[in-house]
Amino acid sequence: MGRTVRPGRLIVGSLVATTALGLTVLSAPAFAGGRHQIADSTPRWLPHAHAVGDTAAASRVDFGVLLHMRDHTGAVDTLRDVSDPTSAHYGDWLSSARFRSRYAPAAADVSAVRSWLSGQGFRVGDSLGGGMYVEASGTAKQVEHAFATTLKTYSYRGMKVRSNDGALSFPAGTPAQVTRSVAGVLGVDQGSQLHKPADEAPGPPTGSRYGVNVKPCSAYFGQQTATDKPAAYGKKQPYASCGYGPQQLQSAYGESALLRAGITGRGVTVAITDAYAAPTIYADAQQYNRVHHQPGFRPGQFRQITPGPDGYDMIDECGGNGWYGEETLDVEAVHAMAPGANIVYVGAKDCSSGLDDAWAKTIDDHVADVVTNSWTDGTDDVSVLGQDYVDFYDQFSLEAALTGITVNFSSGDDGDHTAGGTDLGAKTVEFPADEPYVTAVGGTSIGIDAHGRRVFEHGWQTSYADLADGSWGALPGPYSSGGGGGTSVLFDQPFYQQGRVPGSISQTNGGAPMRAVPDISMVGDPNTGMVVGETQVFPDGTYFDQYRIGGTSLSSPLLAGVVAMADQLTHRSLGFVNPAYYRLLRTPALYDVTAPRAPLAEVRTNLVNGVDATDGKSYQLQTIDVQTSTIHSTPGYDAETGVGTPRGPLFFAGLAVTSHH
Repeated sequence: MGRTVRPGRLIVGSLVATTALGLTVLSAPAFAGGRHQIADSTPRWLPHAHAVGDTAAASRVDFGVLLHMRDHTGAVDTLRDVSDPTSAHYGDWLSSARFRSRYAPAAADVSAVRSWLSGQGFRVGDSLGGGMYVEASGTAKQVEHAFATTLKTYSYRGMKVRSNDGALSFPAGTPAQVTRSVAGVLGVDQGSQLHKPADEAPGPPTGSRYGVNVKPCSAYFGQQTATDKPAAYGKKQPYASCGYGPQQLQSAYGESALLRAGITGRGVTVAITDAYAAPTIYADAQQYNRVHHQPGFRPGQFRQITPGPDGYDMIDECGGNGWYGEETLDVEAVHAMAPGANIVYVGAKDCSSGLDDAWAKTIDDHVADVVTNSWTDGTDDVSVLGQDYVDFYDQFSLEAALTGITVNFSSGDDGDHTAGGTDLGAKTVEFPADEPYVTAVGGTSIGIDAHGRRVFEHGWQTSYADLADGSWGALPGPYSSGGGGGTSVLFDQPFYQQGRVPGSISQTNGGAPMRAVPDISMVGDPNTGMVVGETQVFPDGTYFDQYRIGGTSLSSPLLAGVVAMADQLTHRSLGFVNPAYYRLLRTPALYDVTAPRAPLAEVRTNLVNGVDATDGKSYQLQTIDVQTSTIHSTPGYDAETGVGTPRGPLFFAGLAVTSHH
């Protein structure tokens, strides 16, 4: 599994071939010394790290063995049939049992792999997806013996992580039934498995304040004009939002009338996957609900699935406390848009293979109707990700889609990684969001007026200029952040994008049309973001406080709440909803996001020390949807916002029509 925290692109030579399924696959397993080498099992980051010691022989290693699913092509054909709103079989999702009987590995193959693992002395755990993934654990010494490798501790990107020092292989004499069934071994290598939240969410131990506690700011767009600051683009600009609250977002996206009519997402379950768990999340969410006059959680409406405080691992490597803010954002955003929906928070033991396993188990156990995931791997370069990792997500995403689960992934917060067009060689989209069987959720910048109306919504690609010596720097200034978008190098164009995505986007890499992201968007710009509340540690104590935040980490759970509302309204799970989104393209159901007619900007107030005004304040002019970027919002589908954003009652009506086709 070759992935890193926001990695740079690693150029590694390898033989590749392109299959009809649109996946790039590495060369076949090699054989040496009678052993059967496991393909793509050498971590690609090793040349960029240095060993600092051996792994203790008795230390525990949790890993998993990925098996090939049966009839991948047939599974995709079935998905096309049941998810196409024009099909007679639309919405005929498979039960989990039916999925396993048709597409999971043969029971004999799963049994053979489990038997081999047990024979090597490993503790064999759950078989997910009917045996697509077999969990196992053992000591480092057992792993070294079974897979003919040496485990070492490496210093990599400022972290100390465990990894095998070369390829993994099966011993001579391993049954062919095992070697041909195994697609990869995941989890032995930690360095290429670190996920990161899609936003920089602040959280304990250090407090951070943005928005509501940093005056001046605006309660709604344009409330306060920065008359004391220099003009920009020919006029005085407004102060940025303090952070939009639940009622403002509900109104802007057209939910208010439905909420009054009792459509709240009730009866629908939304799962949130992240790493770790904030110890104050329930109290924080309930206090946030009181502050914003939101319905509180009913008994049993919110629950968590976690390994418990003694079950967490890799806390330093993953920035454990930093995930608290991510959970807070996700929970409060889902509840804001679907206050009646049940929420299940799945907190993984770490941000590495533990998060992969927790995500797959959420799918396989059908924990929820909708699953939102606000984390990313920073690239879709297979030489960084590793083919086994891509296959893992591909197979479980297919299971989710076929069994009627809506899966959202944040598309990322770095645009197409070209820093606003200044580094074209770094161009990439982010995995897992570009998986064809999930919804890639992009981000926008939004303005909401005093009456809760959407006065503008543009693509989120922001540049900033600092205020210094009484004037703004050169405008628009350096690139800051933006919703992830562009064209995958991993996946062929999926059926639902054919004829909908312009060739200028789908073929931007040259050659055949490829998967484009995002699919759909909601607000993500942190300067026009949502206000959230969280208990944090400040210099003067530990207490609940509020701040403004954004990122596609916000966009994904907001959309999950919208889908929960639609599920209740249509009395069925929308499941794999991408084909329905694309059928609504260029209809009144979607707000077609386009570029501003004239430069649009806001003044953002910052605390120099991030906590209070002791060290003073600084000011930035944030220019919205800068046109220097390499991705733009245009009429129809675009690589900045996808098909657009939900347009209130017309969006819900459009989904209702497709669901009853």
